[in-house]
Amino acid sequence: MKIAVGTDHRGVDALSHIVNALEHKGLAVSRLGVCDEGICDYPDTAYPVASAVAAGQVDRGILICGSGIGMSIAANKVKGVRAALVHDEIGAELSRSHNDANVLCLPADLLGMRLMLRIVDTWVATEFAGGRHARRISKIAAIEDGRHPNDTDRPAKLLG
Repeated sequence: MKIAVGTDHRGVDALSHIVNALEHKGLAVSRLGVCDEGICDYPDTAYPVASAVAAGQVDRGILICGSGIGMSIAANKVKGVRAALVHDEIGAELSRSHNDANVLCLPADLLGMRLMLRIVDTWVATEFAGGRHARRISKIAAIEDGRHPNDTDRPAKLLG
């Protein structure tokens, strides 16, 4: 499995531990959006990781910022990305098995390192369950394409 990783300035330390753990498992890790020095903006680091996932250059992505919220919002703007902000192992498992999340977003300021590593382990090990969940992922893709989720011939009603 190939995993792209990225972080803003808030998650640099956490990302280092996560990369080491992933590489120890024999996974290929690409650092595509990593803040090297000073303060950097989460959209600048979310975009290269999310784009690599959407283009199929990597299988999954992991993004870290202070709260995880900004990374999640930014990554989910890239078509084909299903980024999940996760705070525990149950969320990690469900984000993969039910939602086929292809990007994991973590809050460096809110979780301890041990918990983040357990979340990553669970998320990497969990496969998509398919079945009824595949239908729901197709509906998400329809929304992403501007279509109504229940009728692919009918355009989505835009708000505003």
